[in-house]
Amino acid sequence: MQSIGLIVPEGLPRAAAAAAEAAEWLRARGVWVYGLDGVRLPERLDALVALGGDGTMLRAARAAAERDVPVLGVNLGNLGFLSEVEPEGLKKALERLMTGDYREEKRSMLAVTAGDARHLALNDAVLSRGGYARLIRVRALVDGSWAGDYRADGLLVSTPTGSTGYSLSAGGPIIAPGVDCMLITPICPHSLQHRPQVIPGDAVVRLELSPDEPVEASLQVDGQAYAALHAGDAVEIRRAAECVRLIRLRTTGFFDVVHQKLIEWSR
Repeated sequence: MQSIGLIVPEGLPRAAAAAAEAAEWLRARGVWVYGLDGVRLPERLDALVALGGDGTMLRAARAAAERDVPVLGVNLGNLGFLSEVEPEGLKKALERLMTGDYREEKRSMLAVTAGDARHLALNDAVLSRGGYARLIRVRALVDGSWAGDYRADGLLVSTPTGSTGYSLSAGGPIIAPGVDCMLITPICPHSLQHRPQVIPGDAVVRLELSPDEPVEASLQVDGQAYAALHAGDAVEIRRAAECVRLIRLRTTGFFDVVHQKLIEWSR
């Protein structure tokens, strides 16, 4: 490892302190460190380290996928579902990173297209009513075939990784990350007939706002707002060519993490 980028959220002193400690440790071993003190991440890196919560990890995942480098998550937030180590294990994790003593786990991503803009998502793409009090009407097409007309607060399309995020809160199932699929989950639908749908991982999903829709809708990708949509607008979602290479150090499996983070943590 010759060059490593650090991703740190703003306004979190613990993360800034941990990043400074990590940078000092890495520089003492001859590693070029980027991402601190206003230094932008270069296009070519050997790895990324995300120090923060799940939001920081999602931002780092997009940067890592665009550069095709592995990313290590250090949990300095609350849940830290995607992170691999806690702060007290940071130096040991960096030692293993430097020596190559880790494995990689690839996670699929979504390519989300709205107009001329393309966005990457590790978790999900959400078409919602934004700040309006009214429900929106959305038609979902899967590979060109009608999959449902929804009157709801919104509709989300997630990866298996995202099945433990917003989709889970909206009533969707937990899907193991190795399953080749996508998930369509309605958000507070005004019908007892609408349920989450699991579709093939290579499907193309098109979400269309009703042409008679009187209010704006909001497109959010991994929790970040990217576009305001109007009557008749559409969003296309498919599996991205890019993927995320997560650095794994633990021997625990996916459902061990589910139990620890989503069951025990919430008691």
